[in-house]
Amino acid sequence: MCAINSSTEDSGSALAAAAGAQADLVRSWPNPVAGARIRLVETHISYVVLAGRFAYKIKKAVNLGFLDFSSLEKRRRCCDDEVRLNRRLAPEIYLDVIALTGTSSAPRIGGDGEAIEYAVRMRRFPQSGLLDRRLARNAVEPAVIDALADRVAAFHEQAAARCPRGTVYGSPGVVREAMAMNVLQLRRYLPGGMHAGLLDELERWSETVGAGLASMMDDRRLAGWVRECHGDLHLGNVALVRGHPLIFDCIEFNPDLRWIDVINEIAFMVMDLEERGRPDYAYRFLNRYLEVTGDYAGLALLGYYKVYRALVRAKVAAIRGGQEDRAARRREIKVCGQYLDYARRSILPPKRSLVLLHGLSGSGKSRVAQMLLEARAAVRLRSDVERKRLVGLRPGANSRSTINGGIYGEEMTAATYARLAELSRQVLAAGYPVVVDAASLKAWQRKTFRMLAQELAVPFLIIACRAPEDVLRQRVVARARVGNDPSEADPAVLEQQSRALEPLAGAELERCLAVDSSACSPDDLLRAVASCC
Repeated sequence: MCAINSSTEDSGSALAAAAGAQADLVRSWPNPVAGARIRLVETHISYVVLAGRFAYKIKKAVNLGFLDFSSLEKRRRCCDDEVRLNRRLAPEIYLDVIALTGTSSAPRIGGDGEAIEYAVRMRRFPQSGLLDRRLARNAVEPAVIDALADRVAAFHEQAAARCPRGTVYGSPGVVREAMAMNVLQLRRYLPGGMHAGLLDELERWSETVGAGLASMMDDRRLAGWVRECHGDLHLGNVALVRGHPLIFDCIEFNPDLRWIDVINEIAFMVMDLEERGRPDYAYRFLNRYLEVTGDYAGLALLGYYKVYRALVRAKVAAIRGGQEDRAARRREIKVCGQYLDYARRSILPPKRSLVLLHGLSGSGKSRVAQMLLEARAAVRLRSDVERKRLVGLRPGANSRSTINGGIYGEEMTAATYARLAELSRQVLAAGYPVVVDAASLKAWQRKTFRMLAQELAVPFLIIACRAPEDVLRQRVVARARVGNDPSEADPAVLEQQSRALEPLAGAELERCLAVDSSACSPDDLLRAVASCC
């Protein structure tokens, strides 16, 4: 027993000494340009020195359980891994690993002496481009959210999907252990039993829900949805550089936190945007990602992983609070509480509904659906996208089909609406409102969704989109000219739809909201929908 205590004390003393030497080192950083300002950015696990054209990242001498930087050799290996892994998404930023020589009070970058520390050298970019900062000043355009979702979807598609032999990455046991560890560490780092009751509530919820999702986690792991992801996908790790989102600073120190279900990764960005007061962007990002990947089945895990990610951020804030002075500690503890409040809200029962769009091409259905998904935290299902997915086409691909032929023949149309109904059931079962963006010209198509809503006992609404004939024609012509929309409708298709349309009748009219998309304001539309469901 005495030997164990002595070893622990020696280890603690060694870490304290190494931490002190690192603090001296970053304060004594050599200035590459006389008179130029050197800036230091500190996180709970690293120092980042901004000097000249480069940023130098040094891993703190800490052992936090989920990461171990306690020895110089471990820090060197993690530096190598950081460069290798981050080059997947940001090759232009991550340059190399350099040794620091000399002494902590007079360090040299490189040199022939013995290494006293290692740093990842990166090419600097303007910190004003970080998305968390841009969002705070309302400087993130919707197109940036779309581009980010597209980038992440492409990255996940290319990421390694076969877990290394003998590992259990992404398994239910690993996931639930990580969730439990977050709560345990929050209890450890929060002072004086703070938030104890809420942590008890979140712990009970996570144990119950995690057990219920275990078989799905296993199934998705076997199906290849557990991949070597980024692992830390939040707004502070994305920057707008030359007009494009640059994703950096992935998890290199713990493969359990990097080899995860792709929906776990997506949940981090959704959580971050929601917690910062932008649920519209959260669901814009989510829907764009889902339309590219088709992973609607993963929605059943999204709520669980959103809570997990909120607890991760709460834990980070609690750890930082223990490293700061009194004023900064209060700020970090407040941030921790905000994430815990978000987690509490996220475990409340969901409000589900099924909204079906109806109308000719160019009548504004997709615009209405976009407004609804952003305003109501909903999931949109697009017939144009799912029709093409059924035959292996990308959303923007041209099927080269004829009117009422190819993918627009009767058989494919029936298969498309069956697929939309199947996905609607899946989304509603996961606890999310669903918006079906389809022409729904035939009575049988509309009845399919009305009966589904009745079966699942969720509110149902048909939004009938209308616009003057000349406006419809102008819109489809303009859309076809741009050529980046999943719809392939042209004026000839519009004429055929007009002849085939079966007007709403009977019970349909009782649950219908008619919208003139050329005149109705977004606020009026959302108020009208809210009054119906």
